[in-house]
Amino acid sequence: MKSYKSDMIRNIGLIGHSGSGKTSLAEAMLYNSGAIDRLGRIDEGTTVCDYDPEEIKRKISINNAIAPCEWKGTKINIVDTPGYFDFVGEVKSALRVVENAVIAVCAVSGVEVGTEQVFEYAEKENLPRIFFINKMDRENANFYKVADQIKEFFGPKAVLVQLPIGSEANFSGIVDIISQKAFAFDDKKLKECPIPEDLNDAVEENRTALLEAIAETDDEILAKYLEGEELTEEEIQKGLHKGIVSGLIYPVLCGSSLTNKGIDLLLDMICKYAASPEERPAEKGVKPGTNEEITIKCSTSEPFSALVFKTMADPYVGKLTLFKVFSGSIKSDSVVYNVTQNQTEKFGQIYILKGKKQENTSEVVAGDIAAVAKLQYTTTNDTLADKDHPVLLKPIEFPKPVLTLAAQPKSSGDEDKISSGLARLMEEDKTFEVTKDPETGQLLVSGMGEIHLEVLAARLANKFGSEVVLELPKIPYRETIRESVKVEGKHKKQSGGRGQYGHVWIELQPTDLNEEFQFEDKIFGGAVPKQYIPAVEKGIREALKEGVVAGYPMIGIKAILYDGSFHPVDSSEMAFKIAASMAFKKGALQAKPVLLEPIMDLTVVVPESYMGDIIGDLNKRRGRVLGMEQKDGMQHIKAQVPMSEILRYATDLRSMTQGRGHFTATFSHYEEVPAQIAEKIIAEAQSQKNNKE
Repeated sequence: MKSYKSDMIRNIGLIGHSGSGKTSLAEAMLYNSGAIDRLGRIDEGTTVCDYDPEEIKRKISINNAIAPCEWKGTKINIVDTPGYFDFVGEVKSALRVVENAVIAVCAVSGVEVGTEQVFEYAEKENLPRIFFINKMDRENANFYKVADQIKEFFGPKAVLVQLPIGSEANFSGIVDIISQKAFAFDDKKLKECPIPEDLNDAVEENRTALLEAIAETDDEILAKYLEGEELTEEEIQKGLHKGIVSGLIYPVLCGSSLTNKGIDLLLDMICKYAASPEERPAEKGVKPGTNEEITIKCSTSEPFSALVFKTMADPYVGKLTLFKVFSGSIKSDSVVYNVTQNQTEKFGQIYILKGKKQENTSEVVAGDIAAVAKLQYTTTNDTLADKDHPVLLKPIEFPKPVLTLAAQPKSSGDEDKISSGLARLMEEDKTFEVTKDPETGQLLVSGMGEIHLEVLAARLANKFGSEVVLELPKIPYRETIRESVKVEGKHKKQSGGRGQYGHVWIELQPTDLNEEFQFEDKIFGGAVPKQYIPAVEKGIREALKEGVVAGYPMIGIKAILYDGSFHPVDSSEMAFKIAASMAFKKGALQAKPVLLEPIMDLTVVVPESYMGDIIGDLNKRRGRVLGMEQKDGMQHIKAQVPMSEILRYATDLRSMTQGRGHFTATFSHYEEVPAQIAEKIIAEAQSQKNNKE
């Protein structure tokens, strides 16, 4: 691929609800532009952008995929994104490095929840947006219904620039409202034809709406339009370009990616009217170690700066680092400065990516996207720059994981290999986290949903040869006492020679559950010598680790050492430690021990229409609703819910709200488990103990 200047580059993020045809659209754009010589199909696993084994298997996009093409002297970097919410991190990283968003909408399904979400993400990045009503040749396709939905959901900025000729199986051409020309599909190519008479009124009506929208973008054009003067073709094109780039106009196009209809016109629209990197507002960076703002212009004459937006493991070249150059340029075999890590990196060969394929390139200019292999210190969200002009670019805001599962090794002895593999996957995916529960010893994996974690488990097996079983994590239950008791502990052993003797009286009292343990020494007159008192405390603390109800750690207990006795020869720290432990275990059984469960502070954010369902569901989960607040057009429901009831809440909430709701959960406190539920937990704990024995 030849070199292109910044003003002749278009970076396009293909976004939309799952199943809207984004990957097929990318494939058709690549084919029509001559970047590939065969039109791949998702069903056959032959598309450029869906190349991961899991993508081919599941027939869904999981990763961002970069694929450039050339069209009429312009380089278009297509970034194909997943539609499933589980992979929302990929969408967010893509939208951070493109200048335009093409939103695919299915002509049958219309505007769906995923459409709304990606639109919001694009809006947050202040990106120009183009709507493409896809699958026009499908049964029950309805262009006008979907176009009305787009206007209803996204406002009057959505303006039709095309009308279809026919629909479903009879979808045979497109009327371009801008040029007032009609084009018929002739063996997938376009052939100019007369505008069908039955469309004349619709063309006129929508052209008026388009011209009004264009007039609003420029004072001179507006004045001319209001005076009733005819706008020139040049003025229309200039106004439309300005409107799209500034976000005042969202043009609505149509076609079918699967049968390759209307794709040429979409490519024309992107080249002619979409924003180049130079036309977007200048990036704002920060000088390292200060709050000083630095303006970064998209120009090759500026110092080099780039943002790493993705890291991936390639089986042939090793770790691949994908980056977008925001200013300056970079050549292969250069030395760059990683500002984030304060490390110098040596660039080897730079690549242009086309799906899984790499094409060597000698230089990457401002506004372009590329990849480099085997960087030592660099990871996603790092800024690369000229060492003499360091700057930190705005990082990608990745969402926090919402679902946690335990990863159990299928084979014993694989733990180290699994940990290493998961750490590599965490490098690639910033919405994925791995922790080890110090209490249960379980390896916990957290992600955006069950499909996300299943995919990562499959990658762990495929890439690193380590298989895990995903299951719900163990709940960190606790135990406590409800009554005060006084109890004696005596350890006396004589076995020839020196014996063992420790003797204590301890009072156990229930305290605040927020306090794990308190110890008080009330010994008078040396009944227990001072040197043995730390051993008494240690013996109790160790006994606390395994409760008397179901073997869970005990909290909210105060132990008072108030009496005891010793032997001048046989007493020892060990003897008093054992005596204290015996006393505690005996006393805990007498003090009405109970099982406790962790209670979470839950904030659920949903549209108002779902509020009744959510509150009803929280009640079923033994939750207590504490209050509600309306903010930014959404209801924020605050509640306290047992942890055991919300282990799969991310999946359940998505299902209940069609993906429109989200939540945060943080630990609040411990509460007693209801008797009926406690019985089951205790029985299960006893069963596990017996199995171990």
